[in-house]
Amino acid sequence: MRRIIILVVLLVFIASSSNITVFAESMEIKAKAYVLMEASTGKVIMENNSDEKLKPASITKVMTLLLIYEAIEEGKIKLTDTVIVSEHAAGMGGSQVFLEANEKQTVADMLKCIVVASANDASVAMGETIAGSEEAFVGLMNKRAEELGMTNTHFVNACGLDADDHYSSAKDVAIMSRELVNNYPEIHNLTKIWQDSIIHKTRKGESEFVLTNTNKLVKSYEYANGLKTGSTSKALYCLSGTAEKDGIKFIAVVMAAPDYKQRFREAIKLFEYGFANFKVLKGKVKNENVGSIKVISGKEELGNALIKDDIKFIVAKNDKSELITEIKLNESIKAPAKAMDKIGEIIYKIKDNEVGKSDLILEKDIEKANFKDNITKILRKFYK
Repeated sequence: MRRIIILVVLLVFIASSSNITVFAESMEIKAKAYVLMEASTGKVIMENNSDEKLKPASITKVMTLLLIYEAIEEGKIKLTDTVIVSEHAAGMGGSQVFLEANEKQTVADMLKCIVVASANDASVAMGETIAGSEEAFVGLMNKRAEELGMTNTHFVNACGLDADDHYSSAKDVAIMSRELVNNYPEIHNLTKIWQDSIIHKTRKGESEFVLTNTNKLVKSYEYANGLKTGSTSKALYCLSGTAEKDGIKFIAVVMAAPDYKQRFREAIKLFEYGFANFKVLKGKVKNENVGSIKVISGKEELGNALIKDDIKFIVAKNDKSELITEIKLNESIKAPAKAMDKIGEIIYKIKDNEVGKSDLILEKDIEKANFKDNITKILRKFYK
């Protein structure tokens, strides 16, 4: 009976490629909430209680990591910068690497501690380094969550320790996880580490501290490449996992699983379902020239139309429907015109259902024609 239910769900998917979310009662997943999302498109494949506000435990650190990488990209901090650990950060309980007050570590080593060992002390120290205080950093976390449309999330701390009014949802965790891995894929250089170490440098001298990855998926599941675990007495066992196979990448978020190993088993179930049943199609390539547009009063009579964005679509593996492309260019533009100006759209359809689109943009600036330019145009036409 269970196999029949899965087959019916898949057939419904094939009949309507524009609506791919599946509520899979048949998966026998015991976690209170879960989501399976395809990373490149952001499409949710399977979900259950995905908007319920739950304690996120250390998968909170996905947002902390996102803000750290954004700060590096913006030039606010560098991987080689020195972080001085405060008493507040050193005093964090829960999962930690036992940093001491006034201990110095590089941003690179702090990142490793957060990603591999889920270190609360390192997370708070990095928040203080970026924003001046953990409280200010939490303000940045909540602002970024709002920008990403994470409507069922509110952070109170940078590490995920249980606190009143600190919550997120499976779908929101998937959203911020996608933002992190898509924009900063280099994080997988850390998330795939099984074991490493740091050197504590304190007034007592130097000592090695071994870091072992809390995400057992990276050792037990061949396609896993991340991302973050979490557990507390109130949150139970949580995971935001990532896995990649044959050019398709999934994010599986499991929240409030009943035991330590169950969250990993259930993530694997979600991944295996995704890999077995879905594929990603690609539209035309970003910056591809798809035509030209008439320019009125310009030094040039035509302007090239380029595709602004790469677009991908997720469909059932056995769906043989043709991907239809429609190019809609404006009739003309008036000079002066700027590169990147929108001059139309490219629309992709499957079975008459729109599955994606991108703006068409002008390739380069086009100046307004002067008197000499107009005379040249007239003579060119006359002697053509």
